[in-house]
Amino acid sequence: MDFDLDALKNLITTRSSEIEEIVAGTGYLPRTVMGVATFLLDCDGEINLLTAKQQVTFDRFIAPLLAKD
Repeated sequence: MDFDLDALKNLITTRSSEIEEIVAGTGYLPRTVMGVATFLLDCDGEINLLTAKQQVTFDRFIAPLLAKD
């Protein structure tokens, strides 16, 4: 999956409330999603570096928010 690293940075820095909203009631912590997003940003968006659990977090929370951007 290709995505814009600037959009990912924007999600982390200015749209954290959206992360909190999408995570609410799921049992996930917003800081977990932020951690995966930060890791991806640090790794220049290399999704193949994610663990299986991180991939699930990306697919469930980050990808839908990036698609809204």
